[in-house]
Amino acid sequence: MALSQSFDLNIRKRKPGRHHSVLPGFNLALGYTLVYLSLIVLVPIAAVFIRTAELSFAEFWEIVTAPRVVASYKLSFGASLIAAAINAVFGLMLAWVLVRYSFPGKRIVDALVDLPFALPTAVAGIALTALYARNGWIGQYVEGVLGIKIAFAPAGVLVALVFIGLPFVVRTVQPILEDLETELEEAAASLGARRWQTFRYVLLPILLPALLTGFALAFARAVGEYGSVIFIAGNIPLVSEITPLIIITKLEQYDYVGATAVAVVMLVFSFVLLLLINFLQAWSSRSIGGSR
Repeated sequence: MALSQSFDLNIRKRKPGRHHSVLPGFNLALGYTLVYLSLIVLVPIAAVFIRTAELSFAEFWEIVTAPRVVASYKLSFGASLIAAAINAVFGLMLAWVLVRYSFPGKRIVDALVDLPFALPTAVAGIALTALYARNGWIGQYVEGVLGIKIAFAPAGVLVALVFIGLPFVVRTVQPILEDLETELEEAAASLGARRWQTFRYVLLPILLPALLTGFALAFARAVGEYGSVIFIAGNIPLVSEITPLIIITKLEQYDYVGATAVAVVMLVFSFVLLLLINFLQAWSSRSIGGSR
């Protein structure tokens, strides 16, 4: 009884309108978070911009618009966007199968989805090259019969980026599908909706924010990917050379300012694209919330 009275007295002494957090130490936690974020993210990014500022605009423009560098931009960003789009489609299908169906070996398939997370990128690159080379298990049929060259070509870059980006889409969409009640599909079917109409007007609006998030994560990972790409790409200038390799090459030549200049362009383009995707995701979330 005395403890209860003391607790009530402490509550009365609190100032009105003051909110107390369940977890103490908010100021300390916030300070630690800001310091950690600054040391890990903000300071390195700022250092890249500061080092690039040593160049004049004419010198900067000459470096970042060199034909070899521009070709690497097109390959890195273009292949990353295409790979993320492919993963968005097939990642959604794979997540749907894992959630809605039971079949022998389901747990093995579910575990294999996370393989690109655990597998070293260099190992992934070597394995993909061995598979898709002209004398590889898959490449001997694709290139020998169909005449499509994958290894040591831009198509090989796309294959590698699809491989490393698939888990991001699957693991982002899968929890939403698990929480999605099947009664929604049954209600739509009872109202006469076809399967495509049920997916288009009932399921897709709910899955779209998570799907866009997975797309953004897969794209962000693909843009900066290096280890799994350099082995299968062939690294032919103006053909199959990615931008991260351009940066590594400049660093090996002790051209630090040139490397940071190219890195700044990648940072700006990546930030703009991710910001656009986040705005699209927020818009879709508001649209879904307003329609409910």
